[in-house]
Amino acid sequence: MMIGFCGLGRMGQPMVRRLLQAGYQVRVWNRSRDKVLPLVEAGAICCDTPAQMAEQCEAVFLCVFDAQAVYDTVLGEQGLASVQGALRIVVDHSSISPQASRDMAAQLQQRCGAHWLDAPVSGGVGGAEQGTLAIMVGGQAAALERVRPVLAAYSQRVTLMGAVGAGQVTKLCNQTIVATTLTAIAEALSLANDNGVDASRISEALGGGWADSVLLQLFVPRMTRPDTQVKASVDTMLKDLNTVAQLASVSHTSMPVAHAAQQTYRNAHRMGLGKEDVARITQVNSYNYGE
Repeated sequence: MMIGFCGLGRMGQPMVRRLLQAGYQVRVWNRSRDKVLPLVEAGAICCDTPAQMAEQCEAVFLCVFDAQAVYDTVLGEQGLASVQGALRIVVDHSSISPQASRDMAAQLQQRCGAHWLDAPVSGGVGGAEQGTLAIMVGGQAAALERVRPVLAAYSQRVTLMGAVGAGQVTKLCNQTIVATTLTAIAEALSLANDNGVDASRISEALGGGWADSVLLQLFVPRMTRPDTQVKASVDTMLKDLNTVAQLASVSHTSMPVAHAAQQTYRNAHRMGLGKEDVARITQVNSYNYGE
């Protein structure tokens, strides 16, 4: 299968590298060309526009920031749907609203007959690099089976959750759990420090107990050192929490804990931490952890 990949940010870069290592010939496109060059050196083929990619590729995978970026890439003037070419399946790994996915899927089908799979991922940059991402999918089962071998290059679990939009709903559930858990961990570390306990040892002390989790073990070190590398930004998490709030409003779902977490990330953004790693939400509390 000839495949393409649009969006070469923190997640897209390692995902494409995994595809190349698996032996796929990958055509790539990104709005800023500087991110294309390292992948071309690794064996990818550069496309000038998404439309050019759609002429040649049966399946195109996206991993861009928000719904507007997805729309521009797929339905824009030089988007994937602007030509009648080889394109049959669009796999969107971006995190956007379920309704936006449904709307764009319908327009894609109408314009060029291609199928849409909303397939947001969980596992972060590390999961992409190691090929252990979890992918939650909305769309047709037959379309998913066609691209499942491709997804296997960078994932360990692919789950069909229902029709188009179901993958995005599942990702919002994921982000609700992640964001609220990270907020609770940050508050617990603040409580430890404010009472004379070394916060960096909390993950060791709680390991194996009821409070233990992957997030606890990963984020206590990241929250208690000042030089945390940006793997997922505050603004990215805030974007997803805003989408959670919008979906909850539409479905009349009460989510007071998620709402409280949203305010924490909003405060972090107002403090100028939007581009920083999510671990820096510790700075919303009074203790500065050595910075």
